[in-house]
Amino acid sequence: MSSADVYALVLARGGSKGLKGKNVRPLGGHPLVAWSVAAAKASKAVDRVICSTDSDEIAAVARAYGAETPFMRPAELAGDFSTDLDVFGHAVRWLADHGEHPDLMVQLRPTTPFRDPEWIDRSVTMMRADPTITCVRSVTIAERTPYKMWCKAEDGKLSPLLTLEGVPEPFNMPRQKLPPVYWHTGQLDVVRSDVILSGSMTGGRIFAIEVDADSAVDIDGIRDFQMAELLLDEAMPQAVRDAIAAGRDARVQSSEPRLSLG
Repeated sequence: MSSADVYALVLARGGSKGLKGKNVRPLGGHPLVAWSVAAAKASKAVDRVICSTDSDEIAAVARAYGAETPFMRPAELAGDFSTDLDVFGHAVRWLADHGEHPDLMVQLRPTTPFRDPEWIDRSVTMMRADPTITCVRSVTIAERTPYKMWCKAEDGKLSPLLTLEGVPEPFNMPRQKLPPVYWHTGQLDVVRSDVILSGSMTGGRIFAIEVDADSAVDIDGIRDFQMAELLLDEAMPQAVRDAIAAGRDARVQSSEPRLSLG
């Protein structure tokens, strides 16, 4: 492999507490993890799609839809307090030990299933054009401005979370007069492998792919899953639908035994 490769990494552990088994729970007739695999497969920029999981079931589902599972994630990196950096660091080091040195790593979280493959392609193009960009992230305008948020001391006294140079009491200003603030949606991160190995998931020059807030569903519990089901028809790009259908068809036509997803 060349140093210019782009690898997508889908993180899907088996021990979800908020909604048990959510990564293989069917969304629109396909396991949740399959939608992230399909987005990577639909991207023109991604060279290889890998699922990092500690679960044999999730690994089998990911493979059924076209991802690779060349390694299983160690149990110590699949706990509630494991970080993205821990898991990506493990993956990048494992790849290096096996002669693989991708330039860019694409994070596709199964819990944020609505993403356009074009976002991936555009992010990669941005980072190819400017080698100083260390990371590109999907963001959207924050629904609530942090300039109107507060910290509370033990005695009950409030202090503003943020101040704004040149603006006295921004917490008393109309929202429309405050600077726009962007929320990281979690749908997409593209980061350089050498940045990960240096000990960061972003590095110091982070650029934005601005996305529609209506697509930014982050599934933690059953209500989030129900919201995703309601939005599926309008929020899931056709390219991802086509890719997941292709993955399903490949599974059906495979000579291997059919995998039960129900």
